[in-house]
Amino acid sequence: MFGFSDKGNLNLITQALEAVGCKMQVIPDPTTVHFHLPSNLSVRVHRQYGEFIAELTKNFPHEKEGILKFYNECWKIFNALNSLELKSLEEPIYLFGQFFQKPLECLTLAYYLPQNAGDIARKYIKDPQLLSFIDAECFIVSTVNALQTPMINASMVLCDRHFGGINYPVGGVGGIAKSLAKGLVENGSEILYKANVTSIILAQGKAVGVKLSDGREFFAKTIVSNATRWDTFGKLLKGEELPKEEVNFQKVYVKAPSFLSIHMGVKAEVLPPDTDCHHFVLENDWSRLEEPYGSIFLSIPTMLDASLAPEGRHILHIFTTSPIEDWKGLPLKDYEAKKELVADEIISRLEKKLFPGLKSSIVFKEVGTPKTHRRYLARDNGTYGPMPRRTPKGLLGMPFNTTAIHGLYCVGDSCFPGQGVIAVAFSGVMCAHRVAADIGLEKKSPVLDAALLRLLGWLRTLA
Repeated sequence: MFGFSDKGNLNLITQALEAVGCKMQVIPDPTTVHFHLPSNLSVRVHRQYGEFIAELTKNFPHEKEGILKFYNECWKIFNALNSLELKSLEEPIYLFGQFFQKPLECLTLAYYLPQNAGDIARKYIKDPQLLSFIDAECFIVSTVNALQTPMINASMVLCDRHFGGINYPVGGVGGIAKSLAKGLVENGSEILYKANVTSIILAQGKAVGVKLSDGREFFAKTIVSNATRWDTFGKLLKGEELPKEEVNFQKVYVKAPSFLSIHMGVKAEVLPPDTDCHHFVLENDWSRLEEPYGSIFLSIPTMLDASLAPEGRHILHIFTTSPIEDWKGLPLKDYEAKKELVADEIISRLEKKLFPGLKSSIVFKEVGTPKTHRRYLARDNGTYGPMPRRTPKGLLGMPFNTTAIHGLYCVGDSCFPGQGVIAVAFSGVMCAHRVAADIGLEKKSPVLDAALLRLLGWLRTLA
């Protein structure tokens, strides 16, 4: 889990828990991910940066200089980010304060804001297979290749895995939400469960409340939507004219595909004792990296925390990109049959590549499709988040937390800085700061606010 370390400014999960008086015990993961790639390329991303670079340069000795230069640029961005107090980029008093304290770091981030990881990699690296590996590195961050992944996003992940490391919460990642909920309630908040919001209530063009599926209505000074922007403006504000900035957002970004997920319990003896927790599998053809069902993500949390499963068993979470169009219009019988067929193909690939005898070791299996994600996560088409229609100009096109509707804020992966645990947590921190300023809990300057928002809006048009 990213953002769970005990140092730096990008450990945003740790900070969120501390803010509500909570702390979780974690287990450090010695390997972020083990790549299994075409031409039998095998690369472990070790927690220790030096070990990772040594393994990568062993595979590509002729590109040692290029490897070091590319990842050094990632570190330059990460160190700049990690030196700043992370708050809302829509709040000018904060921005000016950070600039005067850390001008070089702020200018560094401004320089890389419109740039993508693939362009930077190609400045230093020529080997096609190594560039494809960089694509795979970025794909697990953003579900797109390096040329479409903003350099700032890539740097956050490619460096934090070594700086703070990947740390797994004891008892499973579900404990994060439970701990946050417990801390919020203990600090005076109220959380409503089974409270499905069906619409945002407007009064004279201002967001003033929400309506639930059971008819109840709640009113507030500010409304924060963590639904995707497609859901927020297409469903929760259905019938309202789409604001110009949202029209522009949808011109630049499309919905990324969803996932087919397989959760399995297997007999422990099928996995070698030194098996890594996380794997990324693309066996034969680099061109299949971004194709549906082409790449396979695999997580085995019981390799780190054996208490998650009965003795002698392991948990496998397998997932691969899958468009919802593949699952629409099927009769229930055909839908269930297709789930089993596609899952069997994915499991067979893992059995052939990694774990002989995997199929015969299965003691439990559940399969979820994009329709499952849509139903339980309430995300349009079960989407993983936004991805650019074409090569983007870094993060310039990503909208921030404020919206064209007064009193309504958005948060999550369809806001700056985009997809990924750290990025989404950052959007939450930014939104909280902007809301706090707008309701008088933080200093604000209406004149500077208006000027900055116009500037940010203009910058987004450049994307």
